[in-house]
Amino acid sequence: MRLVPRLLVASLLLALSAPMAAQSPPAAQDEVGIAPQMTFERSSLQADVDIVERTYTALHPGLYRYNTPAQMRAHFADLRKALDGSRTLAQAYLAFSEFAATVQCGHTWANFSNQSKDVQRGLFERGRVRVPAEFLWRDGRMLVTRDLTGKGVLPPGTVISAIDGIDTKDVLARLMRIARADGGNDAKRRDQLQVQGLEKWEPFDVYLPLYFPQLGERMTLRTTTPAGASKDVVVQGLDYAQRLAARHVEADDPHAGWRLDTSDPRIAVMKMPTWALYDTKWDWKGWIEDAFVQLDKSPRAALVVDLRGNEGGLDAGDALLPHLVDAPMKLSEPVRLVRYRKVAKPLLPYLETWDPSFKDWGDDAQPYAKEIDGQRYFTLRDDDAPPIAPGTEVIERTLAPKAPRYRGRVFVLIDASNSSATFQFAERVRAAKLATLVGEPTGGNQRGINGGAFFFLQLTNTGLEVDVPLIARFPMRDGKAPPDAGLTPDIAASPKPGDIAAGTDVAMAAVRAALDK
Repeated sequence: MRLVPRLLVASLLLALSAPMAAQSPPAAQDEVGIAPQMTFERSSLQADVDIVERTYTALHPGLYRYNTPAQMRAHFADLRKALDGSRTLAQAYLAFSEFAATVQCGHTWANFSNQSKDVQRGLFERGRVRVPAEFLWRDGRMLVTRDLTGKGVLPPGTVISAIDGIDTKDVLARLMRIARADGGNDAKRRDQLQVQGLEKWEPFDVYLPLYFPQLGERMTLRTTTPAGASKDVVVQGLDYAQRLAARHVEADDPHAGWRLDTSDPRIAVMKMPTWALYDTKWDWKGWIEDAFVQLDKSPRAALVVDLRGNEGGLDAGDALLPHLVDAPMKLSEPVRLVRYRKVAKPLLPYLETWDPSFKDWGDDAQPYAKEIDGQRYFTLRDDDAPPIAPGTEVIERTLAPKAPRYRGRVFVLIDASNSSATFQFAERVRAAKLATLVGEPTGGNQRGINGGAFFFLQLTNTGLEVDVPLIARFPMRDGKAPPDAGLTPDIAASPKPGDIAAGTDVAMAAVRAALDK
């Protein structure tokens, strides 16, 4: 039976090249690939819009989750208007990316990892225009968490309020138009635009020079020091290699950054920076089993599962939950829905994926009894599960308890990055009252997300790619759609400039305070 991974993790997808066509005139190659100024004629651009509109209308399961059909027609019309004439590669990429953001789906975007190598080099890796710091967004200001100037001029806790005279609130407002998130979850959008040394291509680094091409390699930053003094600082921007070298992620770490820290006699911390483990040969399930054996031999009053910065991946939560319950845990999930049973032949030449069976679900897709947002759907059965009875809206499964059982208090550290499997885990432990959520509001959305299987839509005229999620779930509560929002923590803990300057982990401080009570 086919294996349909539940969630997309962009870093695991192959970069797919598409031929460049109908450009006029072709731009010269340089040392970092194609130039963002290479141009495309109107006819080529409009043909690529046709491909997007036909594909999304026919296949995207969440196209009308947050938009009416009339609103989506308006978004397509806006895309056509944005490309109504000769446009550069950079302009085309921004136009398709801004359109994708209007769908309000965290898995619908012109995925950095799935562009051709030439596009990656030409658009994402050029120049020395990266702000030499890692930072969080706070009230429209950039709160520095790590100084990368090499001169100590941006110490942690510094607040940046302008870049070359451009107010950072204006920068953020402009970039929010293109940031991906589910529904109205702007916390996730801001999280996407932070730089924390976790991404191969930081969205802020990619979008900033495309929207603000006037920025140069040397930039003047208006700052407020941790001591509260106002100061203008001139810094040298980083190039792509320097940003990449500063990442916190170790590409060759066989354990994907997972750590069990038992140095505190009261608290064990299970650090899980990613669940993106699709292609790993590491026995991560065995690691979880060993961790609970270790905790059973050396008990702690509290277990902290640190999911900050973890967007999602595999359902690793299903391996954690059995060690937190005494009785079988019932999980109820809306059925998986798709918009088609078999892809129409005219669309097939533009669709790439890792599993060709996504192009024809066959008998695994059966007509769904109800229309959703005026659209017809098919119920898609889960991997190796029995056929779904007609009219079924919710699938129930059971997680059996597993020894050893952890009996101390459980805290889960969350933030806006949690938007797929990690969001789902946080939602489940809260509903079952198994853990206390500590930190900042999550990404994701209580109304459900789109994902599970994907096409990589190749726009053959521009050579660009946009992702098309194929499976959706539509949760209901008492016959109504849940709130258009992520999850709020039980204990709020968000760092302020003084916390960053002092190196204080406010979420862990909140955990210790809760234990003291």
